[in-house]
This record gives sequence, C-alpha cells and structure tokens, in this order.
Amino acid sequence: MRARFESRDIVPISIAALVVVIDQLSKLWIMTSFTLHEQLTVIPGLFNLVYVTNTGAAFGFLAGDKSGLRQIFFIGVAIVALGVIFYAYGHLKKQGKIFVYSLGLIGGGAIGNLIDRLRFGSVVDFLDFYLGNYHWPAFNAADSAITLGVALFLLGTLLQHKQEHLHPEK
Repeated sequence: MRARFESRDIVPISIAALVVVIDQLSKLWIMTSFTLHEQLTVIPGLFNLVYVTNTGAAFGFLAGDKSGLRQIFFIGVAIVALGVIFYAYGHLKKQGKIFVYSLGLIGGGAIGNLIDRLRFGSVVDFLDFYLGNYHWPAFNAADSAITLGVALFLLGTLLQHKQEHLHPEK
C-alpha cells in the first residue's frame, strides 16, 4: 500500500514548520541578545529569560556524559522519533484533528531541537520558571511544542476511549 499526499496533510506539515520557525527565531534572538548564562528577570519570583545550553535531553538527562556517543544517541533518537511520528500520522490522521495537531507539534519540536544538536552539539534553552529557590529546568519553544503535542495526544486518546465506551457499536 503506497501512501498518497492529500491536501489535508498540509496541516501537520504547516504546524511543524511554524513550530520550527518560532523555535529557531526565538533561539537566534536569545543567542544574539544574551551572553551565555546571562539572565533577565521578567516576572520577579516566577520567570526569567536565560541563555543556557543543554547537551543532554529533557531535564539534563545524560548532560554530564562527555562521549561523542551521546550526540549520536540523541540525533538517532530524534530521527527515529520523527520516523515514528510519520508512521503514526498515516494511521491516526483519520482518527481526528486533535491527533493531526499533536503530531505536528511534536514533530516540529523534535525538528527544532534536532537542528540545534546538529548545529551546536547542544540545545539552546532560555525559558526559566521558578518559585523561590525551586527552578524548573530551562526549556525552549520546541520543548513547549512537544509538551503541548503530547498533552493533546493524550487528550485525544482519552476522548476516543470515552467515545468508544459510550458508543461501542461504532
């Protein structure tokens, strides 16, 4: 069975492209406006802009590993994830728009962070939320899109599961 491109397939591609543009432009702004580790308080006690880099994954996972294998691992994971997203899209696009939107967001976020890894060997992060001495690990627009995409995907799954239980004959 050969997949065909349909006009509705432009939606997740457009969402992913928009995420990549927003992500890369926001990172470019941070890199040209801040020096590494510089921070600007935006909302005292809650939110800073800060220019940091993350050689690891989410929450700094494997950031301390200095081997070249770490970089290969993260690039490989991103490529496999994009393949899974592409494959899943073929199966989920008929399940509802929420899945289409979620996969576009996740794919765009994965591409945005992959671009950083290929260009810099790390990911540029700049959004720093905190309360008192507790700081959430800094993140970026791509991370935000991935998180929102996963949340939408889970919501779609829950709604679909609920619909199947309410109307099992469908």
